[in-house]
Amino acid sequence: MATIRQIASEAGVSPGAVSRILNNDPSLGVSDATRQRVVETARRLGYVKAPGKDKAGFRLGILQWFSAEQELEDDYYLQIRKGIEDYCVKNLISIVRSYRTDSDYRSVLEGLDGLVCVGKFSKSDTEELISLNSNIVFLDMAVSHPEVTTITIDLKTAAKEALEYLESLGHKKIAFLGGIEYAGSEEVDDPRKKAYKDHMKKRKISYEKILSEGEFTSASGYEMMKKILDIKDVTAVFAASDAIAIGAMKAINEAGLKIPEDISVIGINDTRMSEFTTPPLTTMHAPAYDMGQHGANLLYVAKNLSITTPLKVQIPCTLIVRGSTGKI
Repeated sequence: MATIRQIASEAGVSPGAVSRILNNDPSLGVSDATRQRVVETARRLGYVKAPGKDKAGFRLGILQWFSAEQELEDDYYLQIRKGIEDYCVKNLISIVRSYRTDSDYRSVLEGLDGLVCVGKFSKSDTEELISLNSNIVFLDMAVSHPEVTTITIDLKTAAKEALEYLESLGHKKIAFLGGIEYAGSEEVDDPRKKAYKDHMKKRKISYEKILSEGEFTSASGYEMMKKILDIKDVTAVFAASDAIAIGAMKAINEAGLKIPEDISVIGINDTRMSEFTTPPLTTMHAPAYDMGQHGANLLYVAKNLSITTPLKVQIPCTLIVRGSTGKI
């Protein structure tokens, strides 16, 4: 059986650090990467802690509905995954990852202690996943099933607050740039679009020609914005994601217009890139990382405490005002 000193030697840290990491000491000031390296080294060497002290043994599955390439395009889902994985590293939880597009994802996810499903899944996929593991949580997707826990971002309220903020700056003719998502063959309803329509209808402002939908990518935002620029009197843009907003800003700049003097732009997500645009992007902060942490924690606690009561959770967003919005 491996010893603390053997693990320390292979992982390149002190025996004391190994002991504190394996005992889940939160006061130890080391990076998550170091924690994960120590935990993985301990597993590889077959280290076994004294009975009654081991928090490991819990195996958590992460099923993602999108590809690795899509994750790189918009780091909203990357932050969700990072939240899950960081929680697992700190709590010595084994991780099993799979993508919905993998042909063997069902067999990979069998026999786990908990399952986190990230993204949008069809009704048939949802039922199958529920039958696969009863200790399950869906992140970023509302599931009506009464025995399933779901955690979502309150996008409807976030959109409403974003539009009211633009309105407080004097903007009336506000364009909407969104993306269309599918769960299997079913188009997913977007609460951001609904909030936008409700806002414009209530104020009796025509919006049909200034509502555009494509993909949740910067390239799509760029193309949609170029078409919107042909329509006069648009003074602000509400983008359904930061990735779309960043593409829209590129199109506005290329047209020789200034942000926010000529057109204000606001997004949703508060991704890492949003504060490095020119000017920095005003956005609604969606706590994707925290959602991942909450999801992993709910499964871990439910298993250890034998909790079976499901939760339906909505996490609020907060407005982050930067330089891309201003008074009309």
